[in-house]
Parts: sequence; structure tokens; C-alpha cells
Amino acid sequence: MTRRILFQIHWFLGITAGFVLVLMGVTGAMMSFEDEIMAALSPGVVTLSPSPLPRLSPDQIIAAASDQRDGARVTQLVIDRDPTRAAEVTFAPPKGVRRGPHLFVDPRTGVLLGPATGETVFRTVMDLHRWLALPGGPNGIGRQITGFAALSLIFFALSGLYLRWPRRALDWRSWLVLDLRKTGRNLYRTLHAVIGGWLVVFYLLSALTGLTWSYDWYKRGATYVLTGKAAKGDERRGEPSVTPPAPAPVLAPAWARFTASEGSHFAWVAITVPSGDKPVVMRVLPRGARFDRMTDDLRFDATTGALVKADRYAKRGSGATIAANFYALHTGAFFGLVGRILLFASSLTMPVFAVTGLLLYLARRRSKRALKAVSASTIPSTGTSGSDMLVVYASQTGNAERIARLSAAAFPGASVRALATLDQDSLRAAARALFVVATYGEGDAPDRARKFAATMMAAPIDVGTLDYAVLALGDREYPDFCAFGHRVDAWLHASGGRRLFDRVDRDDADIDAERHWQQQLSAIAGAAIQPDWQRPAYAPWTLVARDHVNPGSPGGAVYRIVLIPDAPADWTPGAIAEVLPRHDPARVDRWLVGVGRSDEPGLRETLMDKMLPDVRDVDGSEAPFQALAHRDYSIASIATSGTVELLVRACAASDGALGIGSGWLTHVAPIGGTVLMRLRENPGFANADPAAPIILIGNGTGLAGLMAHLRDRAARGGAPAWLLYGERSRAHDRPYATELAALVSDGTLARVDRAFSRDADCGRYVQHLAADAADEIVDWVARGAVLYVCGSLAGMASAVDATLRVILGDARLEAMAETGRYRRDIY
Repeated sequence: MTRRILFQIHWFLGITAGFVLVLMGVTGAMMSFEDEIMAALSPGVVTLSPSPLPRLSPDQIIAAASDQRDGARVTQLVIDRDPTRAAEVTFAPPKGVRRGPHLFVDPRTGVLLGPATGETVFRTVMDLHRWLALPGGPNGIGRQITGFAALSLIFFALSGLYLRWPRRALDWRSWLVLDLRKTGRNLYRTLHAVIGGWLVVFYLLSALTGLTWSYDWYKRGATYVLTGKAAKGDERRGEPSVTPPAPAPVLAPAWARFTASEGSHFAWVAITVPSGDKPVVMRVLPRGARFDRMTDDLRFDATTGALVKADRYAKRGSGATIAANFYALHTGAFFGLVGRILLFASSLTMPVFAVTGLLLYLARRRSKRALKAVSASTIPSTGTSGSDMLVVYASQTGNAERIARLSAAAFPGASVRALATLDQDSLRAAARALFVVATYGEGDAPDRARKFAATMMAAPIDVGTLDYAVLALGDREYPDFCAFGHRVDAWLHASGGRRLFDRVDRDDADIDAERHWQQQLSAIAGAAIQPDWQRPAYAPWTLVARDHVNPGSPGGAVYRIVLIPDAPADWTPGAIAEVLPRHDPARVDRWLVGVGRSDEPGLRETLMDKMLPDVRDVDGSEAPFQALAHRDYSIASIATSGTVELLVRACAASDGALGIGSGWLTHVAPIGGTVLMRLRENPGFANADPAAPIILIGNGTGLAGLMAHLRDRAARGGAPAWLLYGERSRAHDRPYATELAALVSDGTLARVDRAFSRDADCGRYVQHLAADAADEIVDWVARGAVLYVCGSLAGMASAVDATLRVILGDARLEAMAETGRYRRDIY
């Protein structure tokens, strides 16, 4: 809860005070080297050519300057030890004006040279920095706004540290290393967090010292804490605060005493011209000083020139030194040139945080809008009842919740809950559960799920007979990709849950994994339940062959489908073909008649690739038709063949007609016609090291996915393969029998075991083959074999998984799955 509240305040201040801080940062950077910039821009004004003429006395310079300004009173004179640097005079301001003119004067002739080039610009920049140049100046609302922004900067620095505190806090790399290989939101987050870590000390220094200009009470309090004394008014070089009208006294006695005692051991001296009988005050910067506030304050009797008081910088305590140098600390000058450069860089970097913070905020807004759109929409479903289905999400930005609600729409009546609200009873009460969980930060749970992860997931619990599946969301640019989803999956398994299908890991930009998850939902729902959540581009392929490979089988007819691409295509063994189906024209005709729209021209063709609602649900409105969902098929061929080969079983739809996907490929699409299709890789069923033996287990049309691995092994060579395969009838269900025999002959296949469930002399399934060969499986696995399972989710996959766990042990099979030695493609 604390983390969430801090985050909400952090981003709220970021999109408000953050933009003020950008202005303050940029203007602060501009002022970091203003004296050097103005000097460079003002030859003949700030800097002078060498001359044999001697320097005038302070009284002579002041008198000459005053005469040239119609007798205007000089309030301060600055004399530089360097004879090629002009002196500076500040005049008393006219009534109602805050600052008097500040001009440069030739100390050898007394001629006024005017202001430095850029001085007006830098005055404006300072006004923007301190009070946004708003009306009222230091007494207006602008000063309060910049003060609030400075307070916000302190909060940003401290809350940012807390929010990004890494799991490995003592590892300096997690704090300081900037990984520019990241992209998109990850890059924005990295820039925001890592650069913020670099500069947090500088921002705290800038904010804590900058507050002394915004709040008088803060400056008084800070000064009292540091010195035990009340704060005095701050005077910056060239900006005296006391300017009462009075004739200027003679400075000669004080100047004579100063030059006698200090000699040439000064860089510059600023003389505040007193009024009446007040002492002459000189602020003296010693030669070699680190910054221009390391001054000795000297007071001389105006009449006799006697030194009345000397406040030496070197003798001040640390508290007094800090209290007198808030400005030098604020600019970094307190630490010399290096400090000025670092504060300059930190100020100039301020826009990085505004820009990256805004981009992250907009990304979250997009996720929230996407979630809101899903929550507000009606998602079509032809799935069976989902009253026993619990859909759980753990979301940081809203994306996991969006996918969870899309998933729940596949199961009418399903309950959707946040992970943080679950308890043991709710898990035991559910027959099935889908978990859509995001990983945040360095493999952590999202903020709202942290307590659940720390308490409920601290040890396994009894979840009863729960069947579950996990969609883990993460980003491959982070080393702990989908780590929290992996932990949830492992915890549910250790708690006695049974996987409906293998965990799906989805990268932030990987729509293929999302589509794979959707297809797995279709399998357990028993129908192609929804249109694609995200629709990619499909390419045209030509259907060149369609062969019925199991005539007479007691099961459904299986067809070998062969397609060639219109453009070159490549894929690896285990890849999936996504096919966009079209309706049987007869189905569309029946629907048009049923809704009374058979006479509308062009409508029949429009509906050929659209979802058709139940005739009883059509109310005559013109609601848009949604596109048919794609169908997934395992590819049996390898890329070097130049063709995609599929095994497709013809299935009947609920109305008794041909299924939409299987019917399109096995009957409706004409030979020589175009089929829209795209290929996607299937990392969970990818190719193994050729040096590793492979055990291939499958049934029915799942043989297609296994054939791709066998064909690749035959083409490339490698360790032997072992096939365990189940079908219905020995006499009729033997696809690829001739090719398999050849693979045995050439040594690619070391062994083939078959089971035929409908034959009286067999009556067994593929899991029985595995159980009978338990010792051999253990031996092959000990020699490094990789297990592949491909086929139906209902019955075969769970039964084979249970058998393998008995043979190899649960822990060993889990470890094989984690290392890629147990791979499944089930549907």
C-alpha cells in the first residue's frame, strides 16, 4: 500500500511540478557559468587591453562614475587585482525599482564601459529560475510555485530511491549501470531510474539549498540550526541591499589600511560604500580561493581607516561556513570547478526525467484505456459455461487485467479476481483457474500482489483438485524475464494443482505468445471462441495438394494438406501455421435465409470470413461483424522442402456441418486456390541440440509436429530418435508409415512404438506405451534425451504427463521443463 501511494504521488507531482522543475533546471544550467559567458561576450567591457596607466583610487573611480551618471550615488565598487579586468560599480536604484544599474568601469580612466553583453538576458533567466518571472517578483505567487517545486524535487529523490530499490541493493551495477540496449518503455524506465540514481545527491543538494530563496522561515531555521544565530540578509557580489541616499564618504583611509595589510593577496575586493558615519565594509576574496564566496569580511573606520573587525573565512566553523554559502552549495561552486560542472550537468539533465516520466505515464494511460475498452465491450464467445472457471490477474499497468478479462470472456459465467484477493478457500472452491500475472522490476510481483507473494506463496498450500494454467507477462530485455509468473506456476504445482497446459511466457511485444494463449483457451473451451485479440498480417499461400490419409478409420477423416508460399518463407521445426479460414458458402446461405437478408447484394461475400451470430440473437441492428479467428496447425515439413505440410482432422461444427477451420482446408478451399496464412515460431517446442537423443510422444494429428523434428534430424544428422505414437486403427490410421519405415532403416529412428485404441487386440493408448517402456525412458533421459509431446490436450497430454511424472519423478520432470528438455505442443 505504501509503495502504491508513493507511486501515485510521484507521478502526479511529475506531471505538475515536474514541468516547473524542467524550467528551473534549464535556467539553472544557463546561470552556472554566466560570469564566464558574459566576460567572453564583452571584450572591452569586462576585459581590458593592457595599458601603462596606473589604476585610480576607489574615491576617484566612484567620483568619475557618479559624474557620468548625473551625480547618481554609487553603493558598491568591485576592484579586481588583475589590471586587465574592469572594475564594477552599482548605483542606487531609483524609487520603486528593485535593482540599481550595474556597470563596468575602466579603473585606469574612470570611464563607464556599460553593462556586460547578456546581462539583461541573464537577469531574465534568474527571474525565471527564482519566481518564473511572474508578477510580484520575490513577493508574488511565482516564488511559492518554485518553492513547491523544490519540495517536490526532494520528494522525487527520496520516493524514487524507495520505488526503484533493487533486490540486490549491494550490487553497484543494479544502481549505476545504464543498459542502452533496452527499447521503448524499458529504455524510458532505465533512463529515468538509473540517471536519477546518479544525480539524486545533486538534486537533494539543489532543492535543500534552493528552498532558502523560497521560504524565509526555512532559511532562518536552517541558519539557526547550523550556527545558533538568526539569519542575516544575503548580499551577492554586485547586489548590495542597503542604498540610503547620502553623500559618499572618503574611502582613502580605509583603502590605505587595506592595501597595507592585505597587499596584493586578493583576487578581488567588493567595497560597500557606507552612508553617514558607518564603517567601510570590504568583502575580500583571497587569491587561489576555490569559489567566489570564500571571502573575508573586513570593517574599517571610515575616518581613521582603522580595522574595526575582521571575519576570516578560514576561522569560521563548519556550520557558519555552510550557512554563509547556501548559494555556493546551490550552484556547486562550493566544491570548485568540478562541483560547478556536476551541478550544471544535473540541472541540464532535468528534462530527461520530465520526458521519460511523461512517456511512461502515457504508456500507462494507453494500457488503462485498453483495459477500459475491454471492460466496456461485449466480447463474443461460443465457449461452454465457465461457471467453474476462476480467472486471476496480477497487474502493474493494467495489461495483465486486460488479458485476464479477454480470457474470461471465453468462458461465460467465469469469475475474475485480483491475485491479492485470493485465499486458500477460493482456490479450493474453483475447479479450473487461469492466472495472468505480470512481473515488475527485477523479477518482483506487481505492487498490489506483493503481500500475497510474501504471505500466501511463502509455502505450498492445499489447492485441492485445481486445474490451472499460467500466462506469465514480462520483458525479455530484463534478466528476470517472467520471474513472478514462473514463481506462481511453481507454487501452484507444488500446492497440488494440475496444469491444463504448459505455462505461456509472453514478452511485452510478442503477440504470438498471446495468440498461443488464446488458442489454448480455445482448446479447453472446446471451440474457436473469439476473434483474434490482435490481428497481424497474413500472406497468401497456394493450396497444391489435399490427400485423405486414413480412409475407413473409425475416427474423423485426416487429410494431408500441402501449401506453397507466394513469396519465400522460412521456419524451424516446431513452428505453427496460423490459417485464416473462410466459411462454407452453404453455411452463409443458410444464415442469410435465417435472418431474412438473403437478397442483399454483396453481403454473402462480405460474411465469408466473419463470425456469424446465432440466428436467434440477431435483432435487426447493424452491429459490425467481427472477423473469424485464426486456427493453429503444427507444421510437419521443414523449410528446405519449400512447402508447408499439415495434418488436419475434419471436425463437425455444433450445427452438424463442417467445422469452420478444418472444413476450409479439407473441403472448401479449392486446389490451386489461395489460403491466407502466417507462420510463427513456437519456442516451447523448438529444436533440440542434434547431439541429444529425442523421445517423441504423440497421438492423432499431433504426429505432424513430431515429423518436423524427425525430418530435421534425418536431414542434419545427430543422435537417434524414438517415436511413441497412438492412433485408433492399425489397418487405417498409419499416416507417414512408409516414411517412418525409411527413417528406421537409415537409423534416424532407433525405435517406433505404436498403440491403437480401437483395435480389439490392443485397446491401449500412448501413455500405456510410455509406462511399459519406463526403464528405457529413464535410460534415454540419463543419456541426455529431450522429451517432445505433441497432440490433444484432452486425455492424451495430461495422461502422458502423469505417466512421465511416475517414471521420472515430479522434481526431475520439472527441472527438465525449466531447462528445455521437456517440450510440449498440445491443443
